[in-house]
Amino acid sequence: MMTNKKLIYIAGPTGIGKTELSIKIAKKLKTEIISCDSRQFYKELKIGTSPPSIEQLDKVKHHFIHHKSIHDDYNVRKFENEAINLINNLFLKYDNLILVGGSGLYADSILYGIDEFPDIPISIKNMISEKYKENGIEYLQNKIKKLDPEFYRKVDKNNSRRLIRALEVIESSGKSFTFFRKAYVKERTFSKKIIILDCDREILYSKINKRVEMMINDGLENEVFYLKKFKNLNTLNTVGYKEFINYFENKISYKEAVEKIKQNTRNYAKRQITWNNKYSDAKKIDMNENIITNIDKILQ
Repeated sequence: MMTNKKLIYIAGPTGIGKTELSIKIAKKLKTEIISCDSRQFYKELKIGTSPPSIEQLDKVKHHFIHHKSIHDDYNVRKFENEAINLINNLFLKYDNLILVGGSGLYADSILYGIDEFPDIPISIKNMISEKYKENGIEYLQNKIKKLDPEFYRKVDKNNSRRLIRALEVIESSGKSFTFFRKAYVKERTFSKKIIILDCDREILYSKINKRVEMMINDGLENEVFYLKKFKNLNTLNTVGYKEFINYFENKISYKEAVEKIKQNTRNYAKRQITWNNKYSDAKKIDMNENIITNIDKILQ
């Protein structure tokens, strides 16, 4: 292991300020940023995923931002392979790199590696996606409970993406999702430091609500309108997009769509907080403090 090479992972719930802090740290360390936000990969999702602004991207070199299309067949295994190759190459130039993003599974694929799952035929992906849209999350829950009760006991039962992924593996392989899950960590050629950003829950929720309002002012409704014809793609099953699609289909009112975006984003933040609690060796940073103080703490 190249212990003099360090990957600093900045984690935390959506809206807490990961982007701003990571840019300041990257500038201080004169290095680059690897994004592991799985929805910021897609170039068509410009507003609803809150990617770094053009000005922010100009300040520090970012990787894995808008490098894919929603029509591309892309998954966490492909991301892991591409990201690790890039990171190893960048470590030839830098001693430190910044990893930032809210997609815990994608972050873990870099930090620890992920299990080797079979490739999923597009027909099975489409079938499960259609069943989910027709029958809701209860369909996924019932199928997983029946086909893989061990995984069902452990999984966040309200995380539709994880349920869909597990069911895809089960349906395509004929084996349980648990069968493919292994208890080993892949060896990496770098050391890692995990930083978890934290703040008062009410402050976080206020930030989330304001950010949703800002995205709507920036044109989120129009962005979704032009993408609604691709609603069957799993990439459009994303907070901010699925609610407006329901509005366009007259399933909910405009006011309900906006409130549901806020509520679903807050619920997503809760799930991120729960996921991040598993990092027992992480350093927590209170975002209520001065940002310069936080940078100094991280650099220590």
